[in-house]
Amino acid sequence: MEWITRLMEALGSPGAGLAIALENVFPPVPSEVILPLAGFTAGQGKISLIAAILWTTAGSVVGALVLYGLGAWLGLERLRKVADKIPFVTVSDVDKSDAWFDKHGSKAVFFGRMVPVVRSLISIPAGVSGMPVLKFTLYTAAGSLVWNTALILAGYALGDNYELVDRYLGWVSTVVLAALAIAIVWFVVSRVKARRS
Repeated sequence: MEWITRLMEALGSPGAGLAIALENVFPPVPSEVILPLAGFTAGQGKISLIAAILWTTAGSVVGALVLYGLGAWLGLERLRKVADKIPFVTVSDVDKSDAWFDKHGSKAVFFGRMVPVVRSLISIPAGVSGMPVLKFTLYTAAGSLVWNTALILAGYALGDNYELVDRYLGWVSTVVLAALAIAIVWFVVSRVKARRS
């Protein structure tokens, strides 16, 4: 928390944007902490509210593009080769996921930007599937703008109590992680049963 405050004090709104860009790629400090803090800082008159929203949205896009680039570098063919060597995963799984993303990728990127944990990860399949970079950037920017604005305004309105945002949204991250863990366990168990039968 202290490094984020120092970053904003030193660089102003661009500091908040830099923190969000880093959070997208290395998420030890979630946006649920950074964005309300930016709103609180804006409420104190130290940075501009509008600038905080714009810079953090730009930071979200930059961070997302790094992961998109990672997905694009990995690519569908390389992912197929990797899948062929992973237990319980088949090339068919990769192809089905790619087909799903081709159909629903725009919505997945837009709404995914508003879901903790998914917010960063959604950029990778977008890159793998070859979603046009301009399209990806626009949907990422739109989804990030909604999420960032909501959390910054919450921090701005709550003032000294801005930490309540993270307290109330923290459970969402826990639920998402639990759902992912359950999905992975279900997937593995179903594959084991299928192989035995």
